[in-house]
Amino acid sequence: MTAVPFAPTGARELSLPPGRMHDGLWVSDAPIADSTLYLACVAAYPRTGRWPVLIPRDLRFEMSGEDWIDDRGWAEPSAGLIDDVSPHDALASWWQGPCCEGNCLDPFGAAFPGLARKSVRRADPLAEAGNTGSILAARGDCRLGIVETPRPADIPAVLGWQGMRTMTDRAEAVSSVLRSWEDRFGAVLICLGFDSLDLSVAAPPKTRERSLVVAAEHRAFCLDRFLAQPGSLREVAAQLLGKRLWSFWWE
Repeated sequence: MTAVPFAPTGARELSLPPGRMHDGLWVSDAPIADSTLYLACVAAYPRTGRWPVLIPRDLRFEMSGEDWIDDRGWAEPSAGLIDDVSPHDALASWWQGPCCEGNCLDPFGAAFPGLARKSVRRADPLAEAGNTGSILAARGDCRLGIVETPRPADIPAVLGWQGMRTMTDRAEAVSSVLRSWEDRFGAVLICLGFDSLDLSVAAPPKTRERSLVVAAEHRAFCLDRFLAQPGSLREVAAQLLGKRLWSFWWE
């Protein structure tokens, strides 16, 4: 393994496998299957300020010998603009009103219903993220990414990530919503793909009322995924009750 500077001067370094830097993102050359490595990176985060994200395989690029880390567009980093974006306003701007399936949005309609209230926090969000991320890492089909960031939610804006470009090219708006979910649900970014995100959730909604509003937030954030699964908003909300992994993808 190659020792990579990973901590402030005087602090212990972590040994990472061979990898490379892409602007603000360090990424391992090969997939990792050592779940303890992901846990170690999470445990080190409070002193290093560098958060680990799993980079899933993407056959769209792999088959051509390309790597989306290098060969797809990135915007300018925009972390300094996150505070200027309201998560409510961002989600409301992405909300699309009634669909053609009758009452699929029941009990909501043309207007975005607003944000769900904050969960009563029980589990530690970083510990939960470490556990969930280590389970995903053990599958052996993800590379390890490391990003210097004040909080995991800021990573899209820190990197200028454009995976949600079918809905917005403003990475700071994506990070604003992720910050809100971090604060309200302990939802922490653990996987970053070309056009996908996965979040570990320490405090998911546990009542049907709150889950329904969270489902509306998810629909606004990722209409592609919502339309790809059968069922009404109420049925989607039922699936979110107690769910500790939120996954999103855009086409």
